[in-house]
Amino acid sequence: MFATFAPPPQLSGLVRMFWAFEHEVPGNTPYVYRSMADGCAELIFHYRNRFSPLSGTEGAGFSHLHAQTSRYSRFLTHGSFGIFGAYLYPTAVPLFFGHSASSVVNSMPDLQSIMGRDGIDLEERIITARFHHQRVAILSDYLLALLSRRKPANGAVQLAVQTILRANGMVNIKALAGSISLSTRQFERNFKAAAGFSPKLFTRIIRFHRALDAYGQYDGNLTGLAYECGYYDQSHFIHDFREFSGYLPREYFLGRPEGIEYRE
Repeated sequence: MFATFAPPPQLSGLVRMFWAFEHEVPGNTPYVYRSMADGCAELIFHYRNRFSPLSGTEGAGFSHLHAQTSRYSRFLTHGSFGIFGAYLYPTAVPLFFGHSASSVVNSMPDLQSIMGRDGIDLEERIITARFHHQRVAILSDYLLALLSRRKPANGAVQLAVQTILRANGMVNIKALAGSISLSTRQFERNFKAAAGFSPKLFTRIIRFHRALDAYGQYDGNLTGLAYECGYYDQSHFIHDFREFSGYLPREYFLGRPEGIEYRE
């Protein structure tokens, strides 16, 4: 079971959605989940069982911030599990936690390390809640309280991030910088602080995610999919897909990728 929940309007510019992923695994059977490179961050709470990292990252607590990442990671658990999370727009990280996004990319800090005692209390409330709507309310209230303590975000960079997301990464960086009256160098510096990655790397990851969304609809035309996702040729598409997922495209679309149940 994979379900999504809309954030309250006050958080809609920072939280893409809340989600829950539950899966029944027979007995104590090993289950491997693979997380892909992602330009967005997630707050994650394991309320039933938990995963241990197999590769690509460190840490294995019940709750953590899975920051923006340019690489894939693999995680192992035994038996059935339940996870609740908040999928955050990139610029949410500095607003909520007071860290530049670039300082936490490719990491998974536990909540206590970034929130102090509040992180421990929040983890306990989320994990012990009986229903997902309660978890949504608890986390929404907490994030709204955090937001009230922070300075407003850089509106120009937020607009740029949203523009890239809406265009599935198919944008001209120089033209985008000019549209918000910044030089390319200024834009890159501000963008990296707020969103974690350079605009170029961010757009590559977002194009990759456009390709991931084709799972279950792939018709075997790899060249057509590459062009549809904004790649100039098949070789660049294959390179990015393998770098960000660990799979060749045909392995992913025609095989049985790890942890794919949430897309089915």
